[in-house]
Amino acid sequence: MAVDRQAGEPPRIALPRDYNAAVDLIERNLKAGRGDKIAFRDDRGALSYAALAERVDRAANALRGLGLEQEQRVLLCLLDTVDFPTLFLGAIKAGIVPIAANTLLTTADYDFMLRDSRARALVVSDALYDRFAPILAKQPALKHVIVSGSEPVEGRRSLAALLAAAPPRAKAAETTADDFCFWLYSSGSTGTPKGTVHLHSHLILTAELYAKPILGIGEDDVVFSAAKLFFAYGLGNALTFPMAVGATSLLMAERPTPASVARMLTRHAPTIFYGVPTLYGAMLASPDLPKRGAVSFRRCVSAGEALPEEIGRRWSEHFGVDILDGIGSTEMLHIFLSNRPGDVRYGTTGRPVPGYELRVVDDDGNPVEPGEIGELQIAGPTSAAFYWNQRERSRHTFLGGWTRSGDKYVEDRDGYFTYCGRTDDMLKVSGNYVSPFEVEAALLAHEAVLEAAVVGQLDEQKLMKPKAYVVLKPGAAGSAKLAETLQQHVKARLAPYKYPRWIEFIDELPKTATGKIQRFKLRARSTL
Repeated sequence: MAVDRQAGEPPRIALPRDYNAAVDLIERNLKAGRGDKIAFRDDRGALSYAALAERVDRAANALRGLGLEQEQRVLLCLLDTVDFPTLFLGAIKAGIVPIAANTLLTTADYDFMLRDSRARALVVSDALYDRFAPILAKQPALKHVIVSGSEPVEGRRSLAALLAAAPPRAKAAETTADDFCFWLYSSGSTGTPKGTVHLHSHLILTAELYAKPILGIGEDDVVFSAAKLFFAYGLGNALTFPMAVGATSLLMAERPTPASVARMLTRHAPTIFYGVPTLYGAMLASPDLPKRGAVSFRRCVSAGEALPEEIGRRWSEHFGVDILDGIGSTEMLHIFLSNRPGDVRYGTTGRPVPGYELRVVDDDGNPVEPGEIGELQIAGPTSAAFYWNQRERSRHTFLGGWTRSGDKYVEDRDGYFTYCGRTDDMLKVSGNYVSPFEVEAALLAHEAVLEAAVVGQLDEQKLMKPKAYVVLKPGAAGSAKLAETLQQHVKARLAPYKYPRWIEFIDELPKTATGKIQRFKLRARSTL
């Protein structure tokens, strides 16, 4: 692999035509003499790069031994343990296509994914097996179910036993950089989940374009991603990026709460920490927030949703480390627009990652002027090939070399991009666009507010106005007086027409499994 770059130009990365992503990520570490170094540390122990290489080979042989052939699919519904990289990379090495499934979905979701993908095998963590049990006998394509866990379970095929019986060396499948490599299913918040198809070249390109030049990740780093491996963001954070340079990745199977994340940060001293805005906000409000001297990170990263300015500033003041807010997507695989060390402008998502081209367009697809709101579109080498079995949705999202993000943005004259909201979430108030995110950020600047979400609601004259749903910090109580105080608080920071005409205090906001606020549920609630 060659990286050519002239001063001021984006990197041009050339991969050989014959290329296997798993072979690259493993062999680069063995050839560099890092076989004895810890690659992954999970709740049960540590795995060196050499031991990982053998496990991956055993997984490749085990899948082949079950009769799976090149380009067939295997669904992985695995908690964050060393079994995830073992199976994910083992399938890729064998030319079999792994599908990383969200571990927090329903039985109906998994039924759709198994039928839609026609996966021939399922590998599932024992703690998640019961969600699949009711549907397994009805799957027309599924032939094998393998369970990952600490102990074999009677009547179920054991992953540990399969790996132990498989040969320790495997021949890599003859794949190219443009072969289908893996799938990720979208969250399905706007319909059925979309099987997003990525190529062998995409994994390493995210590391070469973002992790190395923007984060400066190196082999001495220890990384921890609260975002899970099934998430496109977490897959890069905790698997691709550390393996690209020989770093160590910390995996945590349990849910990332302020308490569990604080334990990871203080016990294992990661130098790079990846979170999402809701987690950063919850940690700042938690009694479990570590003191500055108890952590060792030099980089903190946020994605998944735009980071409110107030959260970024408070985190930086507490720890002395900025949060690098960025945006990526399942379709683009990882971050393509980001703040960077020494160049953080809280309230913006920063500037384009070199290697990606961005434009903001109007409803007709024409570029808008700086300072005007439009839809963000991206061109870059990690864009997904298409959505599986969804031609019309593919044609709507993938426009030649451009990929539609579905996000509204403003680019200023200095080239910094500011998030305004999802296309479907934007409000037209008094003839002007209102960004829900902007109003939410103003509310979050009040000391009593933990979380906020803003949607549109019709007033008595059937005109659209902002309504805010607010979650208060522990110890604060909702009241008409506090609602009026929050309205005045927003009016003091934004144009008057943007303030929320109604404020409703609720215990928690509806969110997706990856922590994104489900505003469509709040819009439905506002129309009742």
